[in-house]
Amino acid sequence: MRIAIDTNAYVSFCRGEGGSVAIFREAEELAVPFIVLGELRAGFAAGTKARNNERELAHFLASKRVRTLWPDEDSIQYYANLFAQLSSAGMPIPTNDIWIASLVIQHNLSLFTFDEHFNRIPQLLRT
Repeated sequence: MRIAIDTNAYVSFCRGEGGSVAIFREAEELAVPFIVLGELRAGFAAGTKARNNERELAHFLASKRVRTLWPDEDSIQYYANLFAQLSSAGMPIPTNDIWIASLVIQHNLSLFTFDEHFNRIPQLLRT
């Protein structure tokens, strides 16, 4: 199973929540969209455990099964198409989540998230 993770999935995993831990352990590949890294680090900066959270994240990212998803020229077109699709259907979602979904679709991954608004994107595979 090749999955991309949303911010809330990573937080759930770090809290040791059983379902999340099982999914993380079973995955052969865990992809972390750059937006998720930004959201996590913003949360760390605003919190009281920034140093510990950064250390845990660095350990996680060092795993051979984990990679970061960065945008490229194709990503921009995926983003534009998805933005237009959601706008024309009158079903917008947060901009960060459009980027996450775009990268997941582009790389043919399944998204692990607890956010229901991703259900508005029929071409997005969910874990």
